[in-house]
Amino acid sequence: MTAEAPRRGRGDRSYEVTAEAPRRGRPRSEKAHTAILEAAAELLLARGLSAVSMDAVAQRAGVSKATIYRWWPTKETLALDALYSEWAAARPYPRDTGALRGDLLSLLRPWARLAGSRPYGRVIAALITEAQTDPAFAAEYRERFVEPRRDLARAIFRRAIQRGEIPADTKIEVALDLLYGPLYHRLLHGHAPLNERFVRDVIDTALDGIAGTRGRDAH
Repeated sequence: MTAEAPRRGRGDRSYEVTAEAPRRGRPRSEKAHTAILEAAAELLLARGLSAVSMDAVAQRAGVSKATIYRWWPTKETLALDALYSEWAAARPYPRDTGALRGDLLSLLRPWARLAGSRPYGRVIAALITEAQTDPAFAAEYRERFVEPRRDLARAIFRRAIQRGEIPADTKIEVALDLLYGPLYHRLLHGHAPLNERFVRDVIDTALDGIAGTRGRDAH
């Protein structure tokens, strides 16, 4: 294995470059890339990150380990990409319903259905554990997995501010934590169902608190 491929870090768009490169006249590489991601996702969900190796992925995908290392330096970066690809393919883009509550429901209900459909919790827990000890991977995890979802929700809150539904000085980052925090709590701990009713309750409770800031700020 050569050391020519740079470590992908925050702000380095090599994920997008990796995804686009096979289209420049390399259909075999594109097929191998897809096969590796699918094999990694299947193994992750069946056995968990700790039981997955590059050897196992290579065998299932029908490629060499050298091919895998050409795109992913570690199994953690491969797992992150596999999870992102699977969720991106299954997640519909949220609709603009004309109301904040409707927009949030269109974003979070499909996510909850997907997240609760397979054992994603243990995979995400393993990735979070890795992020706690590897700063470079932590940056990739936030950029690749956390921020895209927060960006979609940020756009929803900004539209709501423009419509005058919520105060212009709404603390959007705090609002996002109020929404995503309970969902990930249930996903990771599994102590109660992560279902559409819970999503509605979380959204309603968060919006009640946000709307209540008008009255508190007036005092």
